[in-house]
Amino acid sequence: MAHSASEPSDPPERSGPRTNPLRGRVARAGETPASAGNIANIITVARILLAPVFVWMVLADAGEHGPLRLAAGLLFILAIATDFVDGLLARRRNLVTDFGKLLDPIADKVLVGGALVSLSILGELPAWVTAVILVRELGITGFRFVALRDRVIPASWLGKVKTWAQAIAISFALVPLWIPLGQWIHLVNAVLMSIALVLTVVSGVEYLWQAWRVSRRAGGAETR
Repeated sequence: MAHSASEPSDPPERSGPRTNPLRGRVARAGETPASAGNIANIITVARILLAPVFVWMVLADAGEHGPLRLAAGLLFILAIATDFVDGLLARRRNLVTDFGKLLDPIADKVLVGGALVSLSILGELPAWVTAVILVRELGITGFRFVALRDRVIPASWLGKVKTWAQAIAISFALVPLWIPLGQWIHLVNAVLMSIALVLTVVSGVEYLWQAWRVSRRAGGAETR
């Protein structure tokens, strides 16, 4: 993710009139405004563009677990790795922008969602698992942008662990069966996906709990 290692960034704060968002720093560090077209955001866009490519590869392989499936798995790993790269660049070079905050969670959901849906279409992942994960991810993201536009809920360590658990589970699920581990890969996949599923649900509940606490404190402060 471009601006955090796990949960999507909070909605961009609204401000007064601004100049052309494409003007500003693209790659160099500094304190002046960064361009919306900076290198970190470009990498985020590339992650979105890679998603349909690897989804096509997975579906074109049609469950044969051939070279195309291996290429799809490697492409997913490459794409998910850019999540760390763009975030590192954005933070270290002060390239964080409102556009990046909006785009980053979208890129992650497209990538993870595309992988899960593809695996379910091939019958390699129960559809209910995909549904639970997507409902949680899309629901929390929508909740952030609609209900919490004026409040910040920091990403917890559980949310960060959830993100990496999903990435690892999907990466292993995409690996062709002829890769060393043999039939043990089925057990490995089941365990990793189960861990990712549990962390996804628990971290979602934790987020809603934290949001309720923040809203309650804010409401109490307003009545004083």
